[in-house]
Amino acid sequence: MGEQVLPELKYDAAGLIPTVVQDFDTGAVLMVAWMNRESLKMTLESGYTHFWSRSRKKFWKKGETSGHLQKVREIRADCDRDTLLVQVEQTGPACHTNSYSCFFELLQQRDGEGAARPEILEAVHRTILDRKSRLPEGSYVAGLMKEGQEKIIGKVIEEAGEVAEASRNQVGGELVRELADLWFHTLVLLGWHDVAPAEVFRELGRRYGKPGKGSEPRQE
Repeated sequence: MGEQVLPELKYDAAGLIPTVVQDFDTGAVLMVAWMNRESLKMTLESGYTHFWSRSRKKFWKKGETSGHLQKVREIRADCDRDTLLVQVEQTGPACHTNSYSCFFELLQQRDGEGAARPEILEAVHRTILDRKSRLPEGSYVAGLMKEGQEKIIGKVIEEAGEVAEASRNQVGGELVRELADLWFHTLVLLGWHDVAPAEVFRELGRRYGKPGKGSEPRQE
């Protein structure tokens, strides 16, 4: 497989090709690094990302020292075959700053718009784990964690009831707000069990296209 892919790619004068790394489950862009023929071969053979460091002039395996490994799910080349997109299962943060993604510096944002993207679930999840670990005073999540699992389950049940009521009332915006509350408390429940949202994504992906509960057959 690797031998068939390598000759087709276009490397620069230094023998390198820019590589974008993306979270397979959330679609979030995690980082950009460089590969050459050998590091791509290492990646293909091992199933984990390997890159070439231009500053250190050596190969490096992502997460080899930190444990924040990237298990490869797919590798794609762009239309010109001069850039790679590697989709991975990310263990822990991808950035050396301990951030989930290297792309956390906001340069511009349209007025009134927040992070309305699927990766917001991962961001909230990381915040919940932080509160669970530190239990800071005044934190709502820390308070729930201190009270225990039954309190959290109770909140999920309570919010599910409010979602049902909002659906019956059909008042503009209320259903969305109540669903946001329900999703938040289910994320707290996942955090209690140290389960990442990505595991739920994978379960939905496993079901998708198969008849049965919680799935919908693909349309041909």
